[in-house]
Amino acid sequence: MLFSALTFLCLFLPVVIGGFLVLGWLGWRRLALLWLGLASLVFYGWDDPARLLPLILASITFNYGIGWGLARWPQRGLLVLGVTGNLGLLGFYKYADFLCGTLNHVAGLALPLPGIALPIGISFFTFTQIAFLVDTWRGQAREYSPVHFLVFVTYFPHLIAGPILHHKNLIPQFDKAEVFRPSLSNLALGTSWFALGLAKKLLLADPISRYVGPVFDAAGHGAPLSAADAWAGCISYTLQLYFDFSGYSDMAIGLSLLIGVTLPLNFDSPYRANSMIDFWRRWHMTLSQFLRDYLYIPLGGSRKGRARRYANLVVTMLLGGLWHGAAWTFVLWGAIHGLALAINHFWRECGGRLPSLAARALTLLVVVLAWVPFRAAGLDETLRLWRAMAGGGGGLVIVDSAALWWIVGLGIIALFFPNTQTLLVSPRTGRWAIRWQPSWPWATGLGIAFGAALAVMLSAAPSEFLYFRF
Repeated sequence: MLFSALTFLCLFLPVVIGGFLVLGWLGWRRLALLWLGLASLVFYGWDDPARLLPLILASITFNYGIGWGLARWPQRGLLVLGVTGNLGLLGFYKYADFLCGTLNHVAGLALPLPGIALPIGISFFTFTQIAFLVDTWRGQAREYSPVHFLVFVTYFPHLIAGPILHHKNLIPQFDKAEVFRPSLSNLALGTSWFALGLAKKLLLADPISRYVGPVFDAAGHGAPLSAADAWAGCISYTLQLYFDFSGYSDMAIGLSLLIGVTLPLNFDSPYRANSMIDFWRRWHMTLSQFLRDYLYIPLGGSRKGRARRYANLVVTMLLGGLWHGAAWTFVLWGAIHGLALAINHFWRECGGRLPSLAARALTLLVVVLAWVPFRAAGLDETLRLWRAMAGGGGGLVIVDSAALWWIVGLGIIALFFPNTQTLLVSPRTGRWAIRWQPSWPWATGLGIAFGAALAVMLSAAPSEFLYFRF
């Protein structure tokens, strides 16, 4: 089910939020949580319940059992069993075709490809539960009730495309009495976050996507591309991906705020970063934190010397690339970011400095070039686009002049406009924040944005979010 679908907005959301708040108001908190957990399962299995629901329920049962055991006997072997089981499930569904295809190519085999359809959200709920098991083994997570754990894993605002949740950031909130009390302030603020996210998706990300597909498709078919077309297509994708994914994250935060539950921020204007280190503090922030805490630091982090630190950065980002998808293009994307981070750290340690504008421009250039393999269907398509961007393409004209206006307009918004949290946070936590309050000017502005998005929803079928396939 999509956040931008009429079924979700007009049927699912009011029934689920209304039911939760009524049950909480009556004092039936455990029943309200169970209602939320079951509704989240409905949300997840809406399009294919026979295939999706047994999978996620089996994963939840397995991890709750392992967590229950680790809380009593924190043995490394039990943790290895739990992590191996999760990675095995993820590997089977996400990487079976990739591994078979790679073996066929490298070893000259003829293994049949399993052709397994990737379940939506599997990377997110798998990583969430791995973190829970590791923290339980470390003694940092206590045992939770089955209902709490069900809601933690399936919580519908984050389930499909993040943010990646940590148990300590979510479960304790459901022990607070105020979460179960209807609040007009929460409803107003949550609606504001959601409306802004919906507008990002439908009014910004989807329209500029029309300039992405034709360019990448042409490169995939070997058609010669002009440098202008190649750059226009790749920058358009850079902007589409940002507004699509940050829009989803804003909607997730807004939906959760409707019942007074706070989700972590996932974006902080990443295209304004002045280094690759800064970029990863701003882009997909919950994934960055997961990779740091559960991969980079366990590998040794920076504790074992400079060379080992650089190697750990590259390995972490390679695996982060593979997390996004089972293809060599994602491995290449991870390698670019890993090497860029290693070079960035080396440059800083050597005392290197660049003027602020040059540092931002160089960072954004690396990011845009790296998004090419992230979007491309294969390595050949990636190389053709890079060659065209370097001026080695032909004169095929694909992108019209309107693309320039979209690129300039969205680029200005991404680089210079205040982001959602800057608009909506209290002035006490942000010097440049605009005071949000339930008022007629805010209601009018957000109503116009929501109305425009609703008009788009009524005129066309909703498009999936880009991170659904990861």
